[in-house]
Amino acid sequence: MRIAVAGAGLLGRLLAFQLARGGHEVHVFDPAAHAEARGAAGWTAAGMLSPVAELECADENVFRLGLRTMALWPQLLAQLPLPVECAFDGSLLLAHRGDEGAARRVVDLLHAKVASVGWGDARNPTAAGSAPSLSPRQLSADALSKLEPSVRGPAHAWLLPHEGRIHTVQAMQALVAGAAGAHWHWGMAVDAAQPGSVMAGGEERRFDWVFDVRGTGARPQLPVRGVRGEIFWLHAPGLALQRPLRLLHPRYRVYLVPRAPDLVVVGASEIESEDRSPVSVRSTVELLAAAHSVVPELAEARIVHSESNLRPALPDNLPLLSTRDGLTRINGLFRHGWLIAPAMVEQALQEMKS
Repeated sequence: MRIAVAGAGLLGRLLAFQLARGGHEVHVFDPAAHAEARGAAGWTAAGMLSPVAELECADENVFRLGLRTMALWPQLLAQLPLPVECAFDGSLLLAHRGDEGAARRVVDLLHAKVASVGWGDARNPTAAGSAPSLSPRQLSADALSKLEPSVRGPAHAWLLPHEGRIHTVQAMQALVAGAAGAHWHWGMAVDAAQPGSVMAGGEERRFDWVFDVRGTGARPQLPVRGVRGEIFWLHAPGLALQRPLRLLHPRYRVYLVPRAPDLVVVGASEIESEDRSPVSVRSTVELLAAAHSVVPELAEARIVHSESNLRPALPDNLPLLSTRDGLTRINGLFRHGWLIAPAMVEQALQEMKS
């Protein structure tokens, strides 16, 4: 088939990789000047693969898509020509003394949602045979110290044993390299996507099928908005952090995600604004102070990069996948992009074939 993909973010790159490997003629259109231009939200994300932790604000569909994605990422990465850092060592929920009430409400909510949803038929890549428990497991101070010696601030901790992380920048680069057979039309935005055609470069171009994955660029055809997020990269040589950390706080959530070599990504700002300007002073103070309160060794870390971007979200903050003959739209992945994109692409390709 001759297929158009409107948008070269995470979804667009996954589609191009899968479709090109399937022998299709794939044309990807994106307003970015080149493959390394960091306009798409996928570049900025920390890459937490946390289906259970995200149940705090997500529904059963996102949870099940996340579980399926946990199984798909190792399969996808094994087919890529470039290495991508990815690990499934679990993640930690943390709370300071005095914040245990708010933290306990979150943990209880996760327990209840996991129990009501169940494991289903989506298998975690770390699972062997029977379904393991996905619920948060409270840790003693000694157990926390053995798992993460650098974590010395919080008084309370819970382990989510089957969660993971992926290096988003490496994966974005590797997906383009792996889709060598695709035709990449950089600097060319799609103004409208219809069944069997796209308007790009001032002209209508015909295809057998169109995938519209433009994020906020899909307006006005979809009521999508951008939600601002901000992150920092900290260089912390010798810091032995093994897994993602989430600090549960009454006012905001802060996460720390390790990346080799010697990097920690700090983020979690979620601002209802489409402002793409540099990171604000407020976010800098709040996020880095919270990170230091969890891992005191970060006091001597160096800020090597900061970044802001817009997550595409629909009015209900839930993802959309719609298929009609000749056109598939995927949008509204919000803060769950890396957690659910592979499973959504798998579902979209199945619907296209049917």
